[in-house]
Amino acid sequence: MNFKHLHYFWVTAKAGGIMRAGEQLHTTPQTLSAQIKLLEDWLGRKLFRKSGRNLELTEDGHLALGYADQIFTLGAELEAAVRQARDGQRVLDFKVGVADSVTKSIAYRLLEPALSVAEPVRLVCSEGNFPDLLAQLALNRLDLVLADEPMSKRISVKAFNHPLGRTTMSFFCAPQLRPQLKGVFPQCLSNFPLLIPSAQASVRQQLEGWLTRHQILPRIIGEFDDAALMSAFGRQGRGVFMAPTVMEHDTIEQFGVELIGRTDELVDEFYAVTVERRITHPCVVAITDAARGQLFG
Repeated sequence: MNFKHLHYFWVTAKAGGIMRAGEQLHTTPQTLSAQIKLLEDWLGRKLFRKSGRNLELTEDGHLALGYADQIFTLGAELEAAVRQARDGQRVLDFKVGVADSVTKSIAYRLLEPALSVAEPVRLVCSEGNFPDLLAQLALNRLDLVLADEPMSKRISVKAFNHPLGRTTMSFFCAPQLRPQLKGVFPQCLSNFPLLIPSAQASVRQQLEGWLTRHQILPRIIGEFDDAALMSAFGRQGRGVFMAPTVMEHDTIEQFGVELIGRTDELVDEFYAVTVERRITHPCVVAITDAARGQLFG
């Protein structure tokens, strides 16, 4: 494969058209079109199709773009690594995937120790659903996945669960709502507006069982993937919400809310998933040590 042809295709796909790509590459549209045609001939597949006056990627084009992204990203990383070695500087890239069900304040507290290791670190974070992140981990595109559940044995990825810790849950509300709560916790939640995590959160099923056991019938007025957004609604007095007890002080300080009560029947657990059975990566060592010894210790 001629990687110059692939680079022309990649820039054109990113730019959204031949004219803009030609300006970026300082070449004529005719030359650019000819180079892409050579790549298509080599692959035996069409990568673009016309859509009015524009070009759009074919299904094969989308596939090729995904690989081109990886190739040229790795190329940029290679160039940076060589330059750092030449200048006597070594920066450790630490690529982390954070499951979108993990509370972001918890994710920050878990990841922050990675920036305190002896050598310079560049932290690269991405967010996504747990199965997709595990697939990235299996391809060595991530060093670590943070999740609020362990990787299932049914998933065919060679990786290992490293428990970081567990926390019970606390319930909060805006100060103006507090006088409207009648009775003791948790019965005071009956017929009261409640903001809850979405179904993909590991604690959601626990919450539903807990409400049933205590015969509590709140008014569910919102479900949220993002715990920070749920807390923002709670801060504005839209309903009661819950957050990890380990973040109780931070939640009160950040959102100006009041604690209603705690329960040890609802537990949120956190895991580091890596391809290493025995942790050796310095950043992962720092994260696990801090989580087990300080955050959840």
